[in-house]
Amino acid sequence: MAEGFRFLHAADIHLDSPLHGLSRYEGLPADEIRSATRSAFDNMVQRALDEALDFVVIAGDLFDGDWKDMGTGLYFARAMGRLNQAGIPAFVLAGNHDAASVVSRTVPWPPNVRLFGTKRPETHRLPGLSVAVHGQSFATAAVTDNLALGYPPADPHSFNIGMLHTALAGRRGHENYAPCSLEDLQARGYQYWALGHVHEFEVVCEEPHVVFPGNVQGRTIRETGPKGAVIVTVEDREVAGLERVELDVVRWARVEVDCGDATADAVADLVRAELHRAHGANAAGLPLVARVTLVGETADAGALHDRAGPLRDEVRALAAGISPDLFIEKVKVAVSHAASPGEAMVDGLDPLIDEASADPGLAAALAQDLERFMLAAGTTLGETEDGELRQRAIAGDWPAVLRTASIALRSRLTGKA
Repeated sequence: MAEGFRFLHAADIHLDSPLHGLSRYEGLPADEIRSATRSAFDNMVQRALDEALDFVVIAGDLFDGDWKDMGTGLYFARAMGRLNQAGIPAFVLAGNHDAASVVSRTVPWPPNVRLFGTKRPETHRLPGLSVAVHGQSFATAAVTDNLALGYPPADPHSFNIGMLHTALAGRRGHENYAPCSLEDLQARGYQYWALGHVHEFEVVCEEPHVVFPGNVQGRTIRETGPKGAVIVTVEDREVAGLERVELDVVRWARVEVDCGDATADAVADLVRAELHRAHGANAAGLPLVARVTLVGETADAGALHDRAGPLRDEVRALAAGISPDLFIEKVKVAVSHAASPGEAMVDGLDPLIDEASADPGLAAALAQDLERFMLAAGTTLGETEDGELRQRAIAGDWPAVLRTASIALRSRLTGKA
């Protein structure tokens, strides 16, 4: 019996995940981003081969839904074939994105792939390592039962791994599928819980180890920072080491620029400094896709909102000057108006502007008056970026339109535009 072994725990790969709307952001490496999930998965397979790992576990959402064609399944079969030739088993369970009812097409997997069923928890064993892997796949895209309660007790003669796609008792930004408590997991007596569904790396507990590896590749600005998997070292049926490994090929970042008390003319220098900082912090040297948000109070808020379109082009040019691998996903102008010392609005216009921007009746009238204009704009001006007034108007967020307009109006009336 082998006393020590190593395995890789991954989840939320979302192979061939579709990318919505990236084509409208000029300059983004859309092709590289589109193929990023496959490239990151290739990195995962190569890491398992390079380190001669004993097996791999994938805790749900291997796929992103029903395949558009057979290419996704064939790609996965080839990748698993590389592991099969090296004698590395792969244990896979389905989550909410690739539940049995969602991924309808199948291809013959290589013999090293063990897919968990959906009716009840199953146990797969590796007798040569004294390992028992327990898991249950999602039958539908929205499983609300506590699946953990049905998992079998630990095998006292094995290292027990529980695989489960869950948000536990809830994680911000993730649907509460297969809800359970940490105590539910601990009660099974397993040595390691390989979780999936949450896209951020988290070691929930170390007695026993309960781990979210995060997803292997960030796909949108909501998934920033390094992404990858974990390699687990086991000795004498205990976890002896946990190593987070980065597998992503494109990285996302949020860059916040404090424009407090700055003039509109000084904003470019502030943005350049923050972009340099973000680029320097990208130690892996991967292509970096950043969202830049201008924040803070400034008397030039109106001017900055007025120049939102040209600002995007300026920021993209600044990024290109710093590195050919630094890209701008979006520029959001979120600055607010700061009154200058002694500034006073003539005839009490200041409170009137505040009142108007929060008036639901005015918002409704504005929507009615501009309905024909917005229809024409939507068909002749092309797609919009989030944050543009036109985008907010198309979405029917007229209070936001009024708030932004009021900032510009203040600036113009006080001579700050």
